[in-house]
Amino acid sequence: MTKIFDDPGQFADEALDGFVAANSQYVARVDGGVVRATEFPAGQVALVIGGGSGHYPAFAGLVGAGLAAGSACGNMFASPSAGQVYRVARASQAGGGVLLSYGNYAGDVLHFGQAQEKLNAEGIETRTVLVTDDIASAPLEEIGKRRGIAGDLTVFKVAGAAAEAGLDLDEVERLAIKANHHTRSLGVAFAGCTLPGATEPLFTVPEGMMSVGLGIHGEPGISEQPLPSASELAQLLVDGLLKDKPETAGRRVVPILNGLGTVKYDELFLLFGKIEALLTAAGLEIVEPECGELVTSLDMSGLSLTLFWLDGELEKFWAAPADTPAFRKGSLAPRRARSIESLAETGTMPALAASPASMAIATTALEALKEARAVVVEHEEALGKLDAIAGDGDHGIGMRRGVDAAVAAAEKSHAAGAGLEELLAAAGEQWAERAGGTSGALWGAAVTAVGRTLGSKDAYTAADATAAVNALRDAIVTLGKAEAGDKTMVDALLPFADTFTKAIDDGGSLAGSLCAAAEAAARAADATADLTPKKGRARPLAEKSLGHPDPGAVSFGLIASRVADYAASIESR
Repeated sequence: MTKIFDDPGQFADEALDGFVAANSQYVARVDGGVVRATEFPAGQVALVIGGGSGHYPAFAGLVGAGLAAGSACGNMFASPSAGQVYRVARASQAGGGVLLSYGNYAGDVLHFGQAQEKLNAEGIETRTVLVTDDIASAPLEEIGKRRGIAGDLTVFKVAGAAAEAGLDLDEVERLAIKANHHTRSLGVAFAGCTLPGATEPLFTVPEGMMSVGLGIHGEPGISEQPLPSASELAQLLVDGLLKDKPETAGRRVVPILNGLGTVKYDELFLLFGKIEALLTAAGLEIVEPECGELVTSLDMSGLSLTLFWLDGELEKFWAAPADTPAFRKGSLAPRRARSIESLAETGTMPALAASPASMAIATTALEALKEARAVVVEHEEALGKLDAIAGDGDHGIGMRRGVDAAVAAAEKSHAAGAGLEELLAAAGEQWAERAGGTSGALWGAAVTAVGRTLGSKDAYTAADATAAVNALRDAIVTLGKAEAGDKTMVDALLPFADTFTKAIDDGGSLAGSLCAAAEAAARAADATADLTPKKGRARPLAEKSLGHPDPGAVSFGLIASRVADYAASIESR
């Protein structure tokens, strides 16, 4: 359990500040993460990596010469927001384009994807390579659905070395894709991890058992089996990876044995010796292996084995020098410090014109956001426990962070005399910024879309309310790309929107229509217990999720009900 902190909510930011203080010769702090503190040539491709905090040495520890140019650092186990990724990439880029690379998780895909669109729109050519090395998370025929775990290192290392060698964006991207294709990983856990301030781990493993196929965000494994001996564990890991090796695999391979948090180095060395013997017996030649903590999961007791299959091209970049806080290979000449100031300046959003009606309804919107915050705070712990069944247990925390930030931004905008669109734009931006994860991106986009749709008018009608609900629905569906039956927030959202529209069309009042829609959303959220997930971190653990409702759908239903009750209270005054 993590015990050293003042405020658990500030743990990630304060840990990152301390990391920078301890490694100022390598990295500099920027809004959203860290960037290289030393110069690199103009025109060089910038590799920007990132993900949630809690995985050190990934991701900030891999920023430096020969590896990443910057890392976007989200909250604990939560993806960085699109704004964080954008600002880190702006501060990292040197004119040669940006390659974004990160593990294949829904929240990261959403936020990094939004940042990529913004960077490209500004003329900073940006590409993405997802890491999909976890063989337990999807079958070989669905390799694109696999998660990224400790195989991040091989992809980042090859891409970073290629950028350092002066290759252009096309070549750096090609080599990163090739490295990902040649990487396979499998992990096991003996006990779960505990988020800062939490009293219980995100999952538990029965005494005498081992969880197989876990993720790095506190997700439980795909299956459990009796705790093996070291020799048996080595056999399980090696056999699983050799069965899944790429069709282009040769005889030369890099084994990476990665400790996830509390497995001691002596244990890792013992196990590595047995893995090395098995690989050699299989006729493989081991090249520049790694054994230690490389991608952790707070205090999780577990480990993973990665096999990186080499050819001459990949071996050259794997062996190339690198000098970062947590990963060093070979030697590089000292670099001069670079000036970081103003690298990520993005300007401020101009104030939007607001009608008296818009300013009046902005007050109502602020109170509705406060009601949403109240219900999230009330159910934060329950939402986290529900999410921990087949996910990483951070849904309650993420929703709390997001709605707290949204309310704070809305209050600031309201105090400055903002109208509805400006207030909700500020709230949506901060919800996405502070929550991270999939839910942060979706709620941020939805709140912003409602404000943009309602805009500034002299009066608002029932038709405007319907348009706002449809905008909320479309923003979430378009960004998340989920459908009915995928076991996501969308399963509660669609009945909400349909019921509201019908009620309004039938002449219902705003409050009455919201109440009917909220009831439909709550029923639909409960019904997701009968579904198996097809999206998000719960997808690899579909069977464990069965019988439990989706946390995103539940939180949507709770917020919809509380806002509907607030609307009814206004109408009854």
